[in-house]
Amino acid sequence: MVTGAILAVEALFWVFVVGGLAARYLARATRLSTVLLLLVPVLDVVLLAVIAVHLSLGGTADRSHGFGALYLGFTVAYGHSVIQWADVRFAHRFAGGPPPPRPPKAGAPAVRREAAAWLRCVAACAIGAGVLAGLILFVGDAERTAALQDSFAIVRVVLAGHTLISVWVIGEAAARSRRKDGQSPGAAADRRAGSRS
Repeated sequence: MVTGAILAVEALFWVFVVGGLAARYLARATRLSTVLLLLVPVLDVVLLAVIAVHLSLGGTADRSHGFGALYLGFTVAYGHSVIQWADVRFAHRFAGGPPPPRPPKAGAPAVRREAAAWLRCVAACAIGAGVLAGLILFVGDAERTAALQDSFAIVRVVLAGHTLISVWVIGEAAARSRRKDGQSPGAAADRRAGSRS
């Protein structure tokens, strides 16, 4: 039941996003576009309600319940940025908008971009963990919510993995910036000191 709800919500997410953008840029139906895009966050509420109702009726949580809670966290944290990503591409393809900007590879812009991505992951994990904790308190039965307890391990793995990737990407951005400048910060300081002597 919950797995089917997750799949349905994921499918409807893309139906509403693509439909909303198509209505905006192809049909020029601004109101319809707004309605369809506003329905996207409603899907999260529906999924949470499905999980909560199933558990309140005596159901025992399994992996799908934990995955559903984590899915909610990630759709809330990433949903808006996914819509923005698609919007830029729709506008470029169908409305003569500017091409999507290329992500920075070096320097402070790349570091800021990766830091924002890491913070988004932290937010997703925090929301997912909060939903898990809320469902556990809502049910109030440790045996029926054991699978939800186990799902906290996934949160830790995802956050740790993303942290390692972010550290790697930031290190690469700093290295590329130094290579682009053709000198290390220390060498630049030595050169400036030499030019003043």
